[in-house]
Amino acid sequence: MLDTTNADERAEHSKALTDAIVNLSEGCNTIIIDTPGHHNFLVRLVHSMADTLITPLNDSFVDFDVLGTVDPTNFAVTGSSHYAQLVEEARVQRQLLDKASIDWIVLRNRLSTFGSSRNKRLVGEGLQELSQRLNFRYVEGLAERVIFREFYPRGLTAVDNLDEITLGTRPTMSHATARLEMESLLSAILLGTGAQNDLTQNRDAA
Repeated sequence: MLDTTNADERAEHSKALTDAIVNLSEGCNTIIIDTPGHHNFLVRLVHSMADTLITPLNDSFVDFDVLGTVDPTNFAVTGSSHYAQLVEEARVQRQLLDKASIDWIVLRNRLSTFGSSRNKRLVGEGLQELSQRLNFRYVEGLAERVIFREFYPRGLTAVDNLDEITLGTRPTMSHATARLEMESLLSAILLGTGAQNDLTQNRDAA
C-alpha cells in the first residue's frame, strides 16, 4: 500500500501514537499492539518501540516468503525478504535510541496434526535455518484445531476456566489438549519471566 502522508502528518501521527503508549505504560505492565499487514511509517515506528516482537506464520512457504527466500529445487534458504529487513531496521533504530534489544519470536500457526507432512517438515527446517541467520526465536505455535473455532463465538480462550457451566457441555480431552498447548506456547514466549510464573500459579489455582 502506497504511503501518501506528508512529513507534518507523519510527525503528528507518530507523536499521537508515542503519547498513547507512554500514557498506557503508566498503568499497564504489558501493552499489546496488533499491527496491520501493510508497511507504513507507523508500522516501522511500532516495531522499533517493541520489547518483544511476535510474528505468526501459517505453515506454508507462502507466509515463509515474507521472511526468507528458498531454492525451489531443494528448499534451502537463500536469503532474507522484505519483512525480515524491516525488523532488522527496527532493531538498528532501537539500538540507537536506548541500546535495548528486541526479542523477536517467530511462531508457526495452524499446524497440521499429521507429523509426517512433508510441507510441515520443510517449513520447519527452513525456519530453523532462518532463525540462525536473522536471530529470532523459533517457537511451535498452535495446531489447526476445531476446538479453537468453537471458543470464538463464546468469547472464550483455551486458558479460561472451562467448566460445564461455561461451555454448556462437559469439557473433553480436546479442551484439555488445547489448554495445554496454549500454556506451552505462552511459557515459550514468556521464557522464565515473572509473567510466566503468574501463568503457572493461575493454572495451579484453576
